[in-house]
Amino acid sequence: MSKAMQAERKMWSKFYSYDEWMESQGIPIYRGYYIEDLRTLELGWWDARECNSAFIQLTGQEGVTSARVTEIPPGKSLPPLKFALDEIVYVVEGRGLTTISAGEKRPKKTFEWQKHSMFLLPHNYTHQFTNMQGDKPVRLLHYNYMPLTLSGVRDVNYIFGNPYEGADIQNEMDFYSEAKMVSQNLLDESWGRRAYWYGNFFPDMKAWDKLDSNARRGAGGRSVYIQFPDSEMSCHMSVFDARLYKKAHRHGPGRVIVIPVGEGYSIMWEEGKEKVVVPWHEASLFVPPNKWFHQHFNAGGDPARYLALHPPMQFHGHAEKVEDRAKDQIEYCNEDQWVREKFEGEMTKRGITSLMPPEAYSDPNFEWNWKPFLKGDN
Repeated sequence: MSKAMQAERKMWSKFYSYDEWMESQGIPIYRGYYIEDLRTLELGWWDARECNSAFIQLTGQEGVTSARVTEIPPGKSLPPLKFALDEIVYVVEGRGLTTISAGEKRPKKTFEWQKHSMFLLPHNYTHQFTNMQGDKPVRLLHYNYMPLTLSGVRDVNYIFGNPYEGADIQNEMDFYSEAKMVSQNLLDESWGRRAYWYGNFFPDMKAWDKLDSNARRGAGGRSVYIQFPDSEMSCHMSVFDARLYKKAHRHGPGRVIVIPVGEGYSIMWEEGKEKVVVPWHEASLFVPPNKWFHQHFNAGGDPARYLALHPPMQFHGHAEKVEDRAKDQIEYCNEDQWVREKFEGEMTKRGITSLMPPEAYSDPNFEWNWKPFLKGDN
């Protein structure tokens, strides 16, 4: 254990073991409310990983989830790394390969990925990344629950290079095959989710078209919910059309949101306090802080998408009963007038007009005329 991890702990400290470890690595740490563009974020050399990288620890992640950006030089491979935790990887830029392995008796698995791919690195496996492009670097976004783990064990040797192999993953040879839809009578009674996608590899989140209505959030939105195999990690992606915006809502901490495509902004605020405006476009990233209301606005001319990487279920933090939903969501007819005026002002600046139907502002039971999202829509 490093000296940084042996510091005396102070009662009620919100400077966690993970923060100590991050600061000992000597690479940039980005804090605040958002990252404007992961593709151009300034990175620093990380001796331990032999690559350029940076940590992202925005307000709302502290002590719960970890995010970082890794860059792979053209035509190069990073050193193999064994990691004890599940980790979601989203490809911000580039094309390459990942090889995973676990012990000499179990076969290696290699799969290809491209820009906008998303996949899970399984716990207790060794993985290695390779950039297949000879002319430009790859950028990857990593997301995991390392802060919670280090709060429990305070020993990075438990997480990196631990010799424990673990049990075989079910259907290991098909681990990165096509995702499957799982239907249930009713997965979540209060929110009406009847299906989700179960898989480890999603080739292109910008083009993913297997979506279902997400009427509860307004704006005619469509969503896909994803559960990763042999893992408690999950995520969802929502799509909504140009010149519309979604209802304000709130939930627990640690949810990292990245934009695959689109142009717009989000507003975040703690109840009764000043609002924070987060502008976004492709490769922007932000984190709604714990129990802050937040609202997403498509200010562009095409459908927008946001991919939300979920914290552990213990931190989802939304009301569990239908009758409690008003605590966590603001209907259009109850929203601050400033929200509507700002959106209309943004439309005017761009020389376009809002497509929000007037009825949505007067009828709390207004139903959007939802249609399935087709491949050609994006």
